[in-house]
Amino acid sequence: MSGQDFSAISPAWPADWSVPKGDFLGLAPRRTKYCIVIPCINEGEKILRQLAAMAALKLPEAADVILADGGSTDGSTEPGRLAGLGVRALLVKRDAGRLGAQLRMGYAFAMHEGYEGVVTIDGNGKDSVESIPLFLDALERGVDYAQASRFLPGGRGVNTPLVRTLAIRLLHAPAVSLAARRWLTDTTQGFRAYSRRYLLHPGAQPFRAVFQTYELLAYLSARASRLGLAVEEIATTRSYPADGPMPTKIKTFGGHAELLRILLDLNLGRFNPPDGHVRP
Repeated sequence: MSGQDFSAISPAWPADWSVPKGDFLGLAPRRTKYCIVIPCINEGEKILRQLAAMAALKLPEAADVILADGGSTDGSTEPGRLAGLGVRALLVKRDAGRLGAQLRMGYAFAMHEGYEGVVTIDGNGKDSVESIPLFLDALERGVDYAQASRFLPGGRGVNTPLVRTLAIRLLHAPAVSLAARRWLTDTTQGFRAYSRRYLLHPGAQPFRAVFQTYELLAYLSARASRLGLAVEEIATTRSYPADGPMPTKIKTFGGHAELLRILLDLNLGRFNPPDGHVRP
């Protein structure tokens, strides 16, 4: 990042927040009420095509775009190139943890900057970026947690592997829905939105070191309804390539075992803050 005409940002986090260490680089000033946080790592041309598609739809004018990078080494997050695609800030994790750590970093930055809500979409090009305005509208209407779903009427799953569909429908969605005390149809998706009220709710407390991998996605899926907050699902399209390796972050037996452990811990309340309160 040296030699670039961009501003280094050194946020001061609240004392009780656990936020990964990293590089925080401002590529443009804050311009909007809401922001779009995109977690990524070594996504190559996929993230660049996604950002270009978002720019073509003028989405950076509707919500500031923030990249929460896990430490990419493929050149895809070069700051000058990102600035040209409408990215407002680049955050690069230099600490332990995976997806959960990246998201904590991105959400903490969003709260520090005063955004009223956050839309999150993966940086691998699988999700329908044209659906982002639906999530911004949900936040504007007072929804605290909006979740994308390919299974709702109007939604589409393109080339979704059968094993993935069965795992979501028969295991993941029922387990998360049990913890949430309400039915949710597509709980593995990272395409979602959170209000500022939710992320700063004393009964949520997402800025804790327990959220290192996929725990935070499952926890925030279930916690909102338990706190009596407004929850909504939004029909979207999620597309997998027709051939080649399946783009997924969970590829090994150990990864699947970790996911099962997370679902068990979620339903046992092990991610809940010690002083948090839920509805009966």
